[in-house]
Amino acid sequence: MQRIYEDYAYSDEARAECIWPLPDRAWPSVEGELTTEVAIVGGGYTGLSAALHLAQEGVSCTVLEAHVPGWGASGRNGGFCMGGGDKAGPSAIARRFGETAARTYFQTQKASVDLVAQILDTHGIDADTHSKGELLLAHRPQAVAALHQEADDWTSLGETPRFIPKSALCDEGMGGNFHAGLVLPLGFALNPGKYVSGLAEAADNAGADIYTNSPVKNIGQENGRYVLTTPKGLVTARKLIMATNGYSSDDLPNWLRGRYLPVQSNIIVTRPLTDDEIAQQGWHTDFMAYDSRNLLHYFRLLPDRRFLLGMRGNIAATPTKQDDMRARTARDLAQMFPAWKKVETPYFWSGLISMSRDLLPYIGPLGGLGNAWAGMNYHGNGVSVATWAGQQLARMAMGQPAGSDVHASPLARFPFAGLRRSYLRPAFWAYRLKDGPAP
Repeated sequence: MQRIYEDYAYSDEARAECIWPLPDRAWPSVEGELTTEVAIVGGGYTGLSAALHLAQEGVSCTVLEAHVPGWGASGRNGGFCMGGGDKAGPSAIARRFGETAARTYFQTQKASVDLVAQILDTHGIDADTHSKGELLLAHRPQAVAALHQEADDWTSLGETPRFIPKSALCDEGMGGNFHAGLVLPLGFALNPGKYVSGLAEAADNAGADIYTNSPVKNIGQENGRYVLTTPKGLVTARKLIMATNGYSSDDLPNWLRGRYLPVQSNIIVTRPLTDDEIAQQGWHTDFMAYDSRNLLHYFRLLPDRRFLLGMRGNIAATPTKQDDMRARTARDLAQMFPAWKKVETPYFWSGLISMSRDLLPYIGPLGGLGNAWAGMNYHGNGVSVATWAGQQLARMAMGQPAGSDVHASPLARFPFAGLRRSYLRPAFWAYRLKDGPAP
């Protein structure tokens, strides 16, 4: 396999301290030869959602997962089910595609959040949901103007964001070193492990075949069909969906080479906080929140009173670099929430998000292969968007209209694809300089 990080990024060690549970059941592995209508590579939100929606329509489909469902980013993210999926922003999308396409794209974001809520309700998945909307916080005075611009962008799309001045943050339980807040009324928080476990069970109950510990080693074509090779067997399919996102390989298939850029994201979680500790810091809101940095922090108070904080910035994936990132994340937690600087943080893990060259998600054809599609590059906001992408990929596989002009924008390669991880070093340094130190 041709991947851009060290082996550590793709190992169990990177998620060893993850607090979210993975599906607690035995799944079969591929042995011998199997035949299916649609082969789906990847058992995260995208692949499992595609399988669920195909199976519900009576379409034979097979999920091939290298580990267990949710082992990758779907089972180790911050649990922010919100709009997004892009890094470009509403204004940039409107300039490139026009106001109508931008509005359509925004409607798909709302639809993606609604789809997750529907799946939770329909299939009785208890995913510890909370937070009605999301909270954006200005990390320094100069960022307050950007919050007003963000509010204008959302208002133009028909939403009603709520601006919170610095003087009112503490009254709303948002005590910390912040200078203003903006509540965006879209989305909710959840336990990603419980959600992906429930999604896997729902797909299985609908009739999808889910195989674990079955990494795809090669994808070939014979007599108009795809032949996927795993360590102990072969799967033959008329159609193919790739749903591996940041855990993709440049040679599976070759068309993917350089069309995605995995980026490490890291999460630290405290022990349960006492009432006194929460009162001392003044942070008791249950909003899922993030700050205005380019290398943003994302954080929320969990239902069991643990506090979660995530951030990015690691270039290499080794145990030593993981330790360094843990120390940096703990340091930022202490600087942002000083009352908690001595609180123990027993959980820390990392995972891979994925970015595209044009900072947009992609849901569309897999090159010129025919009867093959991919959903990927959600820029760290994949809980809802990946679920919706799976639904759209299922529709594409059934020959139905799906996606949008924004999602189907050609997926360009990064220049000098083999060196693309090296782009992150100057970018991260520039972002840190622009962001300034944690308060």
